[in-house]
Amino acid sequence: MAITASMVKELREMTGAGMMDCKKALAATEGNMEAAVDFLREKGLATAQKKASRIAAEGIVATALSEDGKKAVAVEVNAETDFVAKNEKFRNYVADVAAQALNTTAADIDAFLAEPWAQDTTKTVKEALAAQIAVIGENMNIRRFKQVEEQNGFVSSYIHAEGKIGVLVDVETDVVNDEIKEMAKNIAMQITAMKPVYTNDSEVDEEYKAHELEIIKSQIENDPKMAGKPEKVINGAIMGRLNKQLKEICLLDQVYVKAEDGKQSVAAYVAQVAKANGANVTVKGFVRFETGEGMEKKNEDFAAEVAAQLGK
Repeated sequence: MAITASMVKELREMTGAGMMDCKKALAATEGNMEAAVDFLREKGLATAQKKASRIAAEGIVATALSEDGKKAVAVEVNAETDFVAKNEKFRNYVADVAAQALNTTAADIDAFLAEPWAQDTTKTVKEALAAQIAVIGENMNIRRFKQVEEQNGFVSSYIHAEGKIGVLVDVETDVVNDEIKEMAKNIAMQITAMKPVYTNDSEVDEEYKAHELEIIKSQIENDPKMAGKPEKVINGAIMGRLNKQLKEICLLDQVYVKAEDGKQSVAAYVAQVAKANGANVTVKGFVRFETGEGMEKKNEDFAAEVAAQLGK
């Protein structure tokens, strides 16, 4: 297939690789964007796929917590412009959506949209959304929600940049005090800044590891410095790079951003605070929503998602 300038530009934005390298990668993979990213990574020309950061939609992430702090929800509601995302009516509406999502029994967004709207039970959530669109004059989309419940501890909530990012942290603990809560807030800020994918390495699926091992193997095979090295050295380098990568994507293995020595892991920080407070503390999981993450830049993609929710 013909490789267009827009395809090359998109691949450059995703990988940070050079223009000619992107063109070659697309030609070698017959225009397959995902395969082209892997091609560049294997050649050592791209460090990671950036697709998840291609943020196109405006809007905000909001959270809501139960009074006892044992249950929380994060929701993302999109709009077309940043102007509307900062509008007080829009933000109040999103707060109402979060309040409803906190108590919903819906298993997915479609079921949530079909249930009665708590503010006016003569309408469904979808119908109330359509009414808001008419009032605000811009397409809107209740994109997703995620509940977290922890009966043996609490859920910590953190909002960054007025709703650009929202984080929930599931903390199991037999002691709940200001120090433990401060620890949870610090962990939430860590998640905001460092974008972990997993809580710990036991959550990483074998398919992901196998995929990354193949890419790392190709990187090393293309590294002139590794030419002629014994197989034992090469295998050690491969596993070393994989383990380093896993530490970057697993929350508890990451270096704690506030560590005074620049080396302390998040797990060690949690253990330190737990010991100081005579507590048994486990960070069991987290939710991190960033407005618009994973959405395509093209306006028609956003419009299609909105239309699908409204049944148009």
